[in-house]
Amino acid sequence: MKRSEINAALVWAKNLLEKNNIRLPDFAYWTMEDWKAHKGEIDQIKQTMLGWDISDYGTGKFDEIGCVLFTVRNGLQNDPSVGVPYCEKYLLFKEGQRLPKHYHVYKTEDIIVHAGGEMDIQLFDTDADGHELQTPVQIYRDGIAHTYQPGEVFSVTAGNSVTLTPHMAHIFGTKAGTGDLICGEVSRVNDDNTDNYFLESTSRFATIEEDEAPLHPLCNEYDRLL
Repeated sequence: MKRSEINAALVWAKNLLEKNNIRLPDFAYWTMEDWKAHKGEIDQIKQTMLGWDISDYGTGKFDEIGCVLFTVRNGLQNDPSVGVPYCEKYLLFKEGQRLPKHYHVYKTEDIIVHAGGEMDIQLFDTDADGHELQTPVQIYRDGIAHTYQPGEVFSVTAGNSVTLTPHMAHIFGTKAGTGDLICGEVSRVNDDNTDNYFLESTSRFATIEEDEAPLHPLCNEYDRLL
């Protein structure tokens, strides 16, 4: 991705959140100069990878496979003294965007539709080796059990959620025709470096072409940019 694409996505994301009366922690709005001024105070932010996260998942097709994320709270799997024992994120999708098919081994997560359009989601069970299974997928949606066929598309509307358990592969994004989408994620502690297993040809973080100065650092750039 070009840095200019990332900067434009950051401006869009902040405007979408503001329009829906959602405010992020103060450091979400720091300039690069603010970050450098606070450099001695951000060890926990860096360790737990709080902050902005924008990726096209290595596809070069951000308008189709991509998302703007912001991690609000998190901890470390191997050190419970750092951060908190759970993770909270916002996931912001432009209409037409989705995440690639992937699953997690460690974390269970609730994906919550907060505002904007509706979310379309597909689920697939996998075995311990990550092979996709052609068996019905059993899940809970806000405490009520549901069963879906593998890859069956179903929609989630504002205020509702889906609970995704380990080894349950998923694809989700905007429902066509419903507009931009604000989702939340609440999960066990999250480690994006080790607990994402992709079933499409993708990568977790984007390769960035520096065509202009960064507006805000991304959560995997603190050491490099600060």
